[in-house]
Amino acid sequence: MSNGMFRIPKPKNEPVLSYAPGSRERASLKLELARQSENKVIIPLIIGGQEIYTEQRTKVVMPHKHSHVLAECCSAGEKELILAIEAAMAAKESWEAMPWEHQSAIFLRAAELFAGKYRALISAATMLCQSKTAYQAEIDAPCELVDFLRFNAYWADQIYRQQPENSLGVWNRMLYRPLDGFVLAITPFNFTAIGANLCTAPAMLGNTTLWKPSATSVLSSYYVMKVLMEAGLPAGVINFVPASGSAISKHVISDPRMSGLHFTGSTGVFGSIWRQVGENIRSYHTYPRLVGETGGKDFIFAHSSAEIPALASAIVRGAFEYQGQKCSALSRTFVPKSIWPDLKKILLEETGKLKTGDVRDFRNFMGAVIDQASFDKLKEYINEARASNDADVLCGGYDDSEGYFVYPTIIHARVKSYKTMVEELFGPVLTIFVYPDEELDDILRFCDESTPYALTGAIFAQDRQAIVKMEQMLNKAAGNFYINDKPTGAVVGQQPFGGSRASGTNDKAGSAINLYRWMSIRTIKENFNPAKEIVYPFMDEE
Repeated sequence: MSNGMFRIPKPKNEPVLSYAPGSRERASLKLELARQSENKVIIPLIIGGQEIYTEQRTKVVMPHKHSHVLAECCSAGEKELILAIEAAMAAKESWEAMPWEHQSAIFLRAAELFAGKYRALISAATMLCQSKTAYQAEIDAPCELVDFLRFNAYWADQIYRQQPENSLGVWNRMLYRPLDGFVLAITPFNFTAIGANLCTAPAMLGNTTLWKPSATSVLSSYYVMKVLMEAGLPAGVINFVPASGSAISKHVISDPRMSGLHFTGSTGVFGSIWRQVGENIRSYHTYPRLVGETGGKDFIFAHSSAEIPALASAIVRGAFEYQGQKCSALSRTFVPKSIWPDLKKILLEETGKLKTGDVRDFRNFMGAVIDQASFDKLKEYINEARASNDADVLCGGYDDSEGYFVYPTIIHARVKSYKTMVEELFGPVLTIFVYPDEELDDILRFCDESTPYALTGAIFAQDRQAIVKMEQMLNKAAGNFYINDKPTGAVVGQQPFGGSRASGTNDKAGSAINLYRWMSIRTIKENFNPAKEIVYPFMDEE
């Protein structure tokens, strides 16, 4: 057994490649896009390191060309989910016993594979399956994915080094153990990196996991799983089980050995899982750790002193990059009447220049929304706004004849509580309310109190007193708060991500804070000079 005190160097964020015309990465990505477009993949379950094919399958299509089937994905039923739980439990002892530096080495090796050998593979899958542009795919997978793996390994090292103080003759130690059972990871469609992080972060701390990926991002998730296996991940540590939500609820969340849930998705689904856990709390072997990042109604609040060109850039990028399908995407904006005419002119000019279409055409700023259900929901909101006396649709629209395209849409709400100002939409539909300058305080309070969410938000002002006021009055309105910047683009190691209220448990993905949730800490006291007396000196006299 080695007795070296190993140390993982602090990583730096993975550089974002430009994919500019003539660049090597652009040529490589174009080739991979063509290859994946021409090859239909059958995606199996991966349980205990073995690929398992089932008869029940779902089609995986390109959102921007929904007639094109990229893959067929096998779906896990009761038999396969029970098998996956048993595989996770069977792998637990040997995985927990593996020295932490060897556990970390697997994920650090995977990071190198994603950054190099498989960079084009994971980017192309993310583009085709989730309709991301080349830039949006690059900042997601590989870059954020690589950052999660490298920084989490580093933070695990730092946590293990944290030990308690000692007294004379006593040595105190902290042992950072994994949780008692298995961890369930339920991951969303919108970020390949989030899917990878939710299943690997608990595993990096010695846990074994079941990974249920989103059906609409399952192709990129499958490639993540395959690369982890190539990097040396032992069989059963992560079990890849695409399945219906009802099957997961019935056969996995109800299992007494579930010790944790790592979740990103809707507020409603997370609430229903929390309710089920509460109803079953007496049957679990340990209280399950529930970590979730859920919905949001993310905002920009502008002051009259805001720099208009910077504000316009933040609004357009924050609302329309990746079709407004980021957890942090801008959905509502509060603008003072004094700057609205100038801002409106720029917004409509710049939004009108944005191209929407097939992400394989690198000239497009936006792709399609993820599926028919999302398209239909957004279409209904736009149609209702067009017919309402309380709102004007300044630009935008939709067309699903070839892909699920919702064009960048701006709604001017004449009433601050108009439904698109307070309800989560999750698409490229931005609502703006123009407020009287003298009602700043009242509208700040409305921004804070009008929705149940508290994920991301931003303020724009040049007046420092105004910045102080706005920051204080919106103190609880966002877990990630930005001053003179868009409310999207959190970077691992720089802006740990998460919100509270109905936006989640605020356990800050992309930081050591999240990793603590996957540990069961044991305190050990060793006394080198134990007491032999029974009574105490103060008892010698009355």
